[in-house]
Amino acid sequence: MMRLKGKTAIVTGAGSGFGEGIAKTFADEGAFVVVADIDGDAAKRCAEEIGEQAVAVAVDVTKMDDVKEMVAAALHATGRIDVLVNNAGYTHNNSDMLHVDEKTFDRILDVNAKAIYLSAMIAVPEMDSRGGGVIINTASTAGLRPRPGLTWYNASKGWVITATKSMAVELAPKNIRVNALCPVAGQTGMLHQFLGEDTPEKRDLFRSTVPLGRFSTPQDIANAALWLASDEASFITGVALEVDGGRCI
Repeated sequence: MMRLKGKTAIVTGAGSGFGEGIAKTFADEGAFVVVADIDGDAAKRCAEEIGEQAVAVAVDVTKMDDVKEMVAAALHATGRIDVLVNNAGYTHNNSDMLHVDEKTFDRILDVNAKAIYLSAMIAVPEMDSRGGGVIINTASTAGLRPRPGLTWYNASKGWVITATKSMAVELAPKNIRVNALCPVAGQTGMLHQFLGEDTPEKRDLFRSTVPLGRFSTPQDIANAALWLASDEASFITGVALEVDGGRCI
């Protein structure tokens, strides 16, 4: 039985990495997926690989007009929005906190924090009008167990976790569940920034800090997102789910 049959989902940052894994898994489970990414070509490729159950939208999640177009794409395609995955993310290189310039700091907060605010402003009323929905925010183990070198990124993901919990309480009367995913680093496009320098030695060192002994994969994150989006998790809200091989222990 397909767990998302008949549902419509928007996934941001879906042109690669975790977002692509989530989009494809949701489609495999019956959902119609709006594949949203700032890289329109990457979004188009992912949507084409999914097939008729997907549509691609080029979106800068930090711009209200783009977010409106993204939600409109879902409504145009199916007339509804059941699941919103705020997955798009941005980070700085692993370095001294004083070496991160103001422009980079602003972009981190815009993509990782403000985008959740913008999407809520547009998507929540639509979900409410149809009796409820699910919002999943991609946070990070960095928001739970911060370490030196990624201070401003860590702080932004701590914001995501707090926002998720507060949203969950406030939106519960509207039957909108809100949860966060906290992945450990995976072999995605941002790995070299998390490590500072992507070398076999750096990978081995980081891998040694994960009790289960490996990086996360897009499928790991997609499986967790699928469960949170499904009716199997109908009593789960306000959770920051660690998908981290034990990293946060």
